[in-house]
Amino acid sequence: MSEQRIGQQRLMTFLSDFGDRDIYVGVMKGVIAQANPRLRVIDLTHQIPPQDIAAARFCLMNAYPYFPVGTVHLAVVDPGVGSKRRAIAVEFAQGFLVGPDNGIFSGVLSQTLAIAAVELTNLNYWRTPQPSNNFHGRDIFAPVAASLASGVPLKQLGQEIDPASLVKLDIGECKQTSNGVVGCIQYIDHFGNLVSNIPASYVQGKTWYVQAAGLNIPGCKAYSDVNLGEILALVGSHGWVEIAINSGNAHSQLHLDWQAPLQVVLT
Repeated sequence: MSEQRIGQQRLMTFLSDFGDRDIYVGVMKGVIAQANPRLRVIDLTHQIPPQDIAAARFCLMNAYPYFPVGTVHLAVVDPGVGSKRRAIAVEFAQGFLVGPDNGIFSGVLSQTLAIAAVELTNLNYWRTPQPSNNFHGRDIFAPVAASLASGVPLKQLGQEIDPASLVKLDIGECKQTSNGVVGCIQYIDHFGNLVSNIPASYVQGKTWYVQAAGLNIPGCKAYSDVNLGEILALVGSHGWVEIAINSGNAHSQLHLDWQAPLQVVLT
């Protein structure tokens, strides 16, 4: 990479479902370093459950606001690798997104509009013009993200596409009712907390409870508002209503999974 191309330095983040047992994360970082060894890469997580696009969507959506404007977010959870799904880069107000067009970016783009998008068709920015059918992260996404973070303009990376054509992952919408709001589980975190798609704004300053799994679960402010082992609902640090157990695992106890319905009732 020429000195002209590495004149501008942008921060990068990296999210994947690769885990830490295999070499996949390290290899992608090696490719990034080959392109520009001065780039700084922050790992968001590599513990997304395998092929779980919905979990990746949620994590990236809740992480991007904490990074400087201009950050390049590289996200690879790609069960459709090698198929006709598009490889894309997207510019939005706070930075850039690089990865597969499979809905992984739809959470971010539900909160902030895409300014421009390209399909990654310019082979000059790939690691090789003959990429592996099974590892586009190494051969396409990592080198493209590194180029973008090094100052290469988005439009040079490929063919412009309509941002409205980007794949959206349907997780269901929350809907107001006469006495509250109906929603669903959109994410299950490491602690087994069941995070809904109901934002905090629906319950702030109100008395409320959640109906789920045949239970009425009290709305609280903190885990310590109930005894150890008791179920509660609260607004998590991410700003969404969640169901939890104080020092326990709500997922394993309630057996609620992704898109399971729930209702917030205002009292």
